[in-house]
Amino acid sequence: MDKATISAFLLTTIAGFSTLIGSIVIFIKNRDKNKIICASLSFAAAVMITVSFTDLIPESLALFTNKYVTIFSIILLLIGINIGLILSFLIDKYLPDNNLEKNGKLYRVGIFSMLAIILHNIPEGMATFMASNADITLGISLTIAIALHNIPEGISISVPIYYATNSKLKAIIYTALSGLSELFGAIITYLFLKPLINDTIMGLLFAIIAGIMLHIAIYELLPTASKYNYRKLMIILFSFGILFMLTNHFIFN
Repeated sequence: MDKATISAFLLTTIAGFSTLIGSIVIFIKNRDKNKIICASLSFAAAVMITVSFTDLIPESLALFTNKYVTIFSIILLLIGINIGLILSFLIDKYLPDNNLEKNGKLYRVGIFSMLAIILHNIPEGMATFMASNADITLGISLTIAIALHNIPEGISISVPIYYATNSKLKAIIYTALSGLSELFGAIITYLFLKPLINDTIMGLLFAIIAGIMLHIAIYELLPTASKYNYRKLMIILFSFGILFMLTNHFIFN
């Protein structure tokens, strides 16, 4: 394994496990845990929606237009988004309730977020690995950008899992699994997929993930946050989440 490949794996690992930084929120001592849950879910929903519209969907369309005419590229994009929405609805429908948990709905939100972010992180790990292997400077910039948006994604997993189970260990383990998936994406790319990956496959993956994230943000995170009746806090954190991601997007793109 050459130096460039080792560096690519290292950068992908850093990007993936930055998700764990989001778990710091569960160590904040606050008498009103409902405020933390509402604020965290609102912020995480804003991140998922903004990532979908500023990164995943434009990147998907750009990849399709590299090979196809614009109209067909848009059709492929819409197909991918709808596949993601349908998959997300099916996961929501068939994800079993955890009757052992005091707050089953909150637990489902955490598990659902973890599954979506794992699916998001695998192709993200592929992209980070390939970019870093080709150009270390590009890889470093990409790693910083991904790390910044992985932090709030970690919040969307650790906060609901912790407050549903009252277990910091569970929250950290589930969040770490989502981060590990980024490294998994790099490993399978290095071992098997590098010759097979093309613009169409990556474009479809990004479109599907955008659909999944939009469903989770709109139908899971925001409705759950609204149940805690902190409307002003919800609006403020949702707005801050959008601003945070837009700032990240314009700095690193």
